[in-house]
Order: sequence, then structure tokens, then C-alpha cells
Amino acid sequence: MYMNNVVLIFLFISSVAISQKKTSNYMTRFGQVAFFSHTDVENIEAVNNQTVCTLNTDTGDIVVHLLMRAFVFKNTLMRDHFNDSYIESDFYPKAIFKGKIIDFDPTQSDIQIRMIKGQFTLRNQTAPLTFKVKIGSANESFILSGITEVFIENYNIKIPKLLSPNIAKSIQVSFDFECIAQKG
Repeated sequence: MYMNNVVLIFLFISSVAISQKKTSNYMTRFGQVAFFSHTDVENIEAVNNQTVCTLNTDTGDIVVHLLMRAFVFKNTLMRDHFNDSYIESDFYPKAIFKGKIIDFDPTQSDIQIRMIKGQFTLRNQTAPLTFKVKIGSANESFILSGITEVFIENYNIKIPKLLSPNIAKSIQVSFDFECIAQKG
């Protein structure tokens, strides 16, 4: 009888310890990615609030999935040109970034400025991408934000000569993610 009680107590303590283990997987389905293109002729900007971002705090791995048709433009014609002529969203419905946060310390409570190094795939074209990220933490979540620059020539985006003054050669991309701890 005494041995059974000891075994039960041990199992109970073990299960509590396992259930209290802090997760290393964080995610959001409502991250924000925005882009801005500036030329002397016109500015083009759009926002996507349906971006999925996963973060593994043990490894520093980060993966971002963007649905291209989820970008919202102020001008419907710009949205149509973006999806139909440039990105060809019917053929290439999403873009993916896979990278690693360099020297990320998930136990640090202060704001961290780190570098992310990875690969960005758009229109089935993959190019390296490295940029700074600001990381904060609060109540079982990590908040990541930053700005990077994407060069359209890396992704085989064809711009007609007539419209080339309207489209910048590089696009400023900003992001804000609040990745929340995933249970289980």
C-alpha cells in the first residue's frame, strides 16, 4: 500500500512538472505585413492583417506565411494590377519567409534588437533576406516588429516599360507580429 502511494505521488509530481514546462512554440494568425513603394509618379501601399507567423524560441526559427490576395489597397485598380499583373496571385497565392533570429534570448525581458537571416520565396523565386527585428515580450507572447527592403528583380516580377516609372525597384516591407504561446 505504501509503495502504491509513493508511485502515485511520483506520477502526480511528474505530470505537474511536465504540464508546467514552458512552451517554445509561439504563433499568430493575425500578424500585419505592409509594403510601400515610392516613386516620383505615385506611391503604392497595402496592408495584410492575415499573416501567419510561427516562432520557436528554443531554436530562434521563424516562419511567415503571406496570402497575397489578403493585401488591402486604398485603390482597387492597384489591387487588381498587383494580384493579376505583377504577383499573379492565382498562380502564386502565397509568399513564405523562413529564417532564424541570430542570438535570440527568450529569457531576456528587455527589448532586443537582433538580426534575422533567412530566405524569402515569392512567385516561386527564393532570395536571401537579412534584416533587423525588434523583439519584446509580455504575458506569454513575443512581439516582433521591423522593416526590410525587397528588390523586385529577385522575384522575376515583370514591369512593362510604360509603367516602370510607377513602380520602385525596391519595396519597403514592414511587419508587426504578436506571437502567443501555443499550449500542448
